[in-house]
Amino acid sequence: MRLLFASDSFKGSLTSEETADLLGQAAREVFGECEILGVPVADGGEGTMEAVIAAENGKKIGTRVHGPLMEERKAAYGVFGEGRAIIEMAAASGLPLVPEEKRDPRNTTTFGTGELILDALKRGYRDISIAIGGSATNDGGMGCARALGVRFLDENGKELEGFGRDLISVRGIDTSGLDKRLGEARITVMCDVTNPLCGERGATYTFGGQKGATPKIREELEEGMQNYRRIILEKTGIDCNAVEGAGAAGGLGAALKVFLGGQMRSGIETVLDLIRFDERLEGVDLVVTGEGSTDWQSCFGKVMQGVGMRAKAKGIPVAGLSGSLGRDALDICQYGIGSLMTAVNAPMSLDEALERARELYLEGAVRMFRFIKMGMDMR
Repeated sequence: MRLLFASDSFKGSLTSEETADLLGQAAREVFGECEILGVPVADGGEGTMEAVIAAENGKKIGTRVHGPLMEERKAAYGVFGEGRAIIEMAAASGLPLVPEEKRDPRNTTTFGTGELILDALKRGYRDISIAIGGSATNDGGMGCARALGVRFLDENGKELEGFGRDLISVRGIDTSGLDKRLGEARITVMCDVTNPLCGERGATYTFGGQKGATPKIREELEEGMQNYRRIILEKTGIDCNAVEGAGAAGGLGAALKVFLGGQMRSGIETVLDLIRFDERLEGVDLVVTGEGSTDWQSCFGKVMQGVGMRAKAKGIPVAGLSGSLGRDALDICQYGIGSLMTAVNAPMSLDEALERARELYLEGAVRMFRFIKMGMDMR
């Protein structure tokens, strides 16, 4: 019997690797000897870099960059395989890097994300995947592009710094200094939102509030983003409101598409390709996946959906073991998941569930495998 374990991390309690270890213990207790494969998985959000380099025996490269407030800090990205790199923009430009009292997306920049890309290029990496969730920014990606050689100019021809507050002042864009190595590179943008750059569903109005923007600040930034969009259209002929995902990460999606030629892809689909998931499914009899909480949102580009659909395509059954089940959790069964179970075994507080995570998950895994064995015996 060959089993493959591919769960997302359980935020605040278990890593993807820990779930695989606990599932292995439970499987051996119930089935005895069996072949067990575990692979870390993530959906393009937090933990994506760690999952990919763990699955592919990669490594981290640390470098000094500028954070969201242009402060100096350390950040790292992952490298693996032949010339491949994976970057999480949140490592350099993420919201947790900004103290709550300083959160104002007029004053944040993606410059550090550009520095991570630049470092990877300098070291010879030409296949670069960028996860763009968790940003502190609303600069339209100007900071990132500026770090890679693009100049954004005001009405006097003076170069702008690339903060959110500079959007309104853009009158010209000079791409002549863009790093030439980008012409040799393949840039994949891991993005699961389809928001345009501007408007009611755009970067500012959809995501600005969670980054510290008051209604007044959002109006100011939206005016700037509309100006930025017009200048890009004049310069490149690309309307960023017609580009799905351009509004992701405060408009970083637009800059990666327009200036770097990035290709937008689902985060989970990109991760599954990077870790060669389809190859790992060969000869597998059962897949187990899961996440901290399964609900209706799990059907929109999350780990369980991606794993379930890949296994379904090969006719392999999939069981789901999650921390808890929420509204419309069973919708995930339309995507290759045969059944769902929870690790939590009684009413309890979230704090208790997190504290007892290993114990509860192991017990839940044993219960799940006992049900599966019973079904095998009945057959």
